[in-house]
Amino acid sequence: MHATVERRSSLAQLKGLLTLMRPRQWVKNGFVFAPLLFTGEFLQSGSIQRVLLATLLFCVASSATYIVNDLHDIERDRRHPKKSRTRPLASGLVTPLQALVLLVLLYAVLVAAWFFAPSVILVILGYMLLNLAYTFVLKHQPVLDIFTIAIGFVLRVYAGAMALEVPVSSWMFVTTLCLALYLAAVKRRQELASSGSEGREVLRQYTPALIDRYAEMSATGALLFYSLFVISARPEMVITVPLVLYGLFRYWFVVESHGGGESPTDALLSDWQLLLTVTLWVGVSAWAIWPH
Repeated sequence: MHATVERRSSLAQLKGLLTLMRPRQWVKNGFVFAPLLFTGEFLQSGSIQRVLLATLLFCVASSATYIVNDLHDIERDRRHPKKSRTRPLASGLVTPLQALVLLVLLYAVLVAAWFFAPSVILVILGYMLLNLAYTFVLKHQPVLDIFTIAIGFVLRVYAGAMALEVPVSSWMFVTTLCLALYLAAVKRRQELASSGSEGREVLRQYTPALIDRYAEMSATGALLFYSLFVISARPEMVITVPLVLYGLFRYWFVVESHGGGESPTDALLSDWQLLLTVTLWVGVSAWAIWPH
């Protein structure tokens, strides 16, 4: 009986450590694949392997930043009605010492990866430093907090480009930035709607109307720059513009009607139409770029 209880406790702690790494959020690292798709190198096995490695390393790095953030916010999370139950550190399922050991292991993986993909690790280092600044300073600064989140997505695209040793086009940079600003603005909007200004200190300096304008401007910019990119550089991909437009519309519908948006990953995975739209966009884009 005692052994069974210990085994269950160990399994619960392992589950807590896995939750601490937030594997559901790894979906965001799909942005690393963008250069692979748009350069047409998805037909080369070597390129696929390099981008897969970059994506895995970004998963390790993003998990490390989540652990640092949770360690820093542990007392605040314990007072939060939802996070006190869902965050492993705040709920007591994982101890700070266990989190620190896991964090050191993740850092060790990244240090070892320097010998295999130094250019990718340099981008990841920039991402981690940016997130450290976000955890301790920038998340309390209005507007800067939204841009910091967005730049994290841009760095994911740069990591994919570094893995392939190709430059990031100006179109891809500005489109990714606008799309990421849209997602970040909607995230702040939903946090403000669900928990008010008590959820984050920075939310006290926002209003729903202001964040709505940020989101509208960013979504318009993302659609405009993507369309200009397609028309000027990839006319064969013009068929994907309606899919992008529908995806933006559908995402906003999920946010308004279903209360999604606080976590873009959850919104994507919980709505089959949104997931299907993204899948179709990837498939149609690959078909359009495929050498005929």
